[in-house]
Amino acid sequence: MTVVDVRIFSDGEQVGRGMSPADAAREASVRSGFAWIALQEPTAEQLDELMGLLKLHPLAVRDCLRDHQRAKLSDYGEDLFLVMQAATYHDDTETVELAEVDVFAGVGYVVTVARGQDLLDLDDLARRIAEHRDAVSRGSHSVVWALFERILSEYGPVLDGVENDIDEIEDELFADDVGVSRRIFALQREVIDLQHATAPLADIFDRLTDAEKARTGRADAPALRNLGEQARHVADRVDGFRQTLGTALDVHATLVEQRNNEVMRRMTEFNLEQNDQVKKVSSWAAILFAPTLVGTVYGMNFDAMPELAWPWGYPFALGLMLATSLTLYIIFKRRNWL
Repeated sequence: MTVVDVRIFSDGEQVGRGMSPADAAREASVRSGFAWIALQEPTAEQLDELMGLLKLHPLAVRDCLRDHQRAKLSDYGEDLFLVMQAATYHDDTETVELAEVDVFAGVGYVVTVARGQDLLDLDDLARRIAEHRDAVSRGSHSVVWALFERILSEYGPVLDGVENDIDEIEDELFADDVGVSRRIFALQREVIDLQHATAPLADIFDRLTDAEKARTGRADAPALRNLGEQARHVADRVDGFRQTLGTALDVHATLVEQRNNEVMRRMTEFNLEQNDQVKKVSSWAAILFAPTLVGTVYGMNFDAMPELAWPWGYPFALGLMLATSLTLYIIFKRRNWL
């Protein structure tokens, strides 16, 4: 079996370590404590073996064998099955790495299943339990409390990293950076994954608080309540990130549309100006072509042309040239071509 560590706790203190899961379960029963069995990437056969030893609920074992689950809590009476997502933020790639942690908690045992290397610092969790023995009941729920506290505390640097990148994106929005939309999309996808991991936590803590009250008979469970408030704060920040990125994407689309409209406006103005120039050139070409046409006709010098022998033929030809050009000028001027 892929067993990372086995520890025995009694009255909130660690009293044994390094045994086999079967020996630890017997020793924990003798000491009225619980055995903590930490697993990593177990197979179905290994979980079946533990199910027979600790009487794990079959539905919980089946859920544990499914990868990529969202955070959730399944209550099977005295047995609980929890799924949590530990997060790490890689600032160089602007990606959120989520690692699943499954927890079986029941009378006399707690089993943690980590997906990935170096995910759980068991010594740190044991120290947290010892330092806060009165925070929750001293049974297996103390491990659940310590694990939740650890995971929530690790969300802080992740959210700070995401927030810093969002601030950079807001600065890039008005800098005409062509890659800002791709960056927004990529970070928004990471925030959505983070939201899937954090949104259910508040409800999980409320249900854990009710379960803790039922187990201990206390009127309140302040440790879990405090973690619940922290979980709501984390979920609210993540939700705010998603809304901010959505707004940034809308603003970027608006800015791109404005820039495109400005380009189209300049192109339209250029085309209109070009059309005006074409009209002017065409108008003057027509005006100058009319005298040329008249001169060409009278320059053919055919014998049968009646105006060749007419004394007023030359002034008539010049007058006709001038009248034709003036008429065309007036027409083009009225049409605002000149």
